[in-house]
Amino acid sequence: MGYVLRHIQQKIEKTLARGKSILLLGPRQTGKTTLLHKLPLDRYISLANLETRIGYEQDLGRFSREIESLSAKCSHRPVVAIDEIQKIPILTDAVQDLIDRDKGQFILTGSSARKLRKTNTLNLLPGRVIPLHMDPLTIQEMPKEKLLIEDLLLFGSLPEILLEDDPAIREENLDAYVSLFLDEEIRIEAAVRNVGLFAQFLHLAATESGNALNFEKISQDIGVSRATISSYYQILEDCLVGERIEPLSHSESRKRLVKTPKYLMFDVGIRRVSAKLGTKLSDETMGHLFEEFVGLELLRELRYLSPRGKLQFWRDANGPEVDWVVENHGQYLPIEVKWTNKPTLAHAKHLNLFLSEYPAKKGYIVCRIPYRQKFSEQIEAVPWQEIPLLLEEFFKTKS
Repeated sequence: MGYVLRHIQQKIEKTLARGKSILLLGPRQTGKTTLLHKLPLDRYISLANLETRIGYEQDLGRFSREIESLSAKCSHRPVVAIDEIQKIPILTDAVQDLIDRDKGQFILTGSSARKLRKTNTLNLLPGRVIPLHMDPLTIQEMPKEKLLIEDLLLFGSLPEILLEDDPAIREENLDAYVSLFLDEEIRIEAAVRNVGLFAQFLHLAATESGNALNFEKISQDIGVSRATISSYYQILEDCLVGERIEPLSHSESRKRLVKTPKYLMFDVGIRRVSAKLGTKLSDETMGHLFEEFVGLELLRELRYLSPRGKLQFWRDANGPEVDWVVENHGQYLPIEVKWTNKPTLAHAKHLNLFLSEYPAKKGYIVCRIPYRQKFSEQIEAVPWQEIPLLLEEFFKTKS
C-alpha cells in the first residue's frame, strides 16, 4: 500500500512557515502518524509508546529539559511532534511555556478531545496553536481507481482500509476497529460503568446515524435516562467518532421545523459494521449510506475550504426536507442526495421549496450520473465525484 498525499499537509507546512504551532485532532487510523513522518521534524515523540509515556509521567520536567537542550543545539526553532498528546495532557503546560519562550514549534496530535477538554487544553493555547482536523480520505485524495461508490459505502475511506485490495481483509480490519477501539477504548476512556448498556448504545447510535435524533425513544429502548443518552453522544463527539449536525431551524413561513440534531458516524464503513448491517445491502440501505457519505464529504471539504462554513439540514415536521444545507455568511447551498442514475425534476421538489424561502442561488441533486444535467436555471443534477467542485463554486460566487 502506497502513501496518499493529504491536502492538509500543505496547510500544516504553511502554518509552520508562519511560525505557529498546531493541534491536529482526528479519529484513529486517519493517517496522523504517517503524515508526521512526512514532515521535516527535529524530534518525534509518541506517547502511544508505553515506555516513552511512563518515562514522561514519572518525570514531568524531563520533556522541557530535552527541548531546552534541542533548542540550544539547533540553529532554528526546532519542530517537535508529540503524537497522542491526550495520553499526558499536562504536557501542554510545558508546551505553552516553551512556545512563549520561543524554544520551539510543536505539532500536537490526538485521537480524542475528551481529556483535553476536561483539562481545558483546547482553550489553553489561544493564538499560539492553530487547531486542525484530520479526516479519512476525501474524494480529491483518493486514487482514481478507488472511486467506486459501492465499495466506498461498504468499506468507508480510512486510508489503510481503502488502499487494501482484498475485500475480506477490509472487512476484517473494520471489525477489528469496531471491537478494539469503539467497543473497548471509548468505554475505557469515558470510564463507562455499565458496559452492556454502552454497547447497546453504540449499536443503536450506528443504526440511527444520519437520522434526526429522538432522545426519548433511544432512552426508552436502552432503559437509561435522556441525560445519559445525551452524555453518551457527547462521548462519541469527544472521541471524534461522532459528528453532530444541527438543523436549519429558522423560517419566516414555517413553524414546525425539526430542531433536534443528527449524528453521523465519522466513516460509513465503521457505521455499517457497528450497525451489523452485513455486506449484502438493499437499495434503500445503500441510499441511506450514500446520503451520509455525501454529508461527511461536505463536512470534510468544509473544514479544508472554509472553517466558518456550516453544514446543516432542513426538515419540516410535515414532510418537506432537504438532506444537506451548506451555510456561509447568510447564503445557502441546498443539496438533495438520491441513490439514482436517472434524476428527474421530481427529485428537486423540496429544493424548489427551499429556494423559494431562503437566500440560495441554486440547488443540486447529487446522484450517480457521469455528467451534470441542467433542469432549470436553479436546479442541476451533479455526479457525486463533483462534491468538492460544488463547494468551491459556492464559496467563489456566494457574494
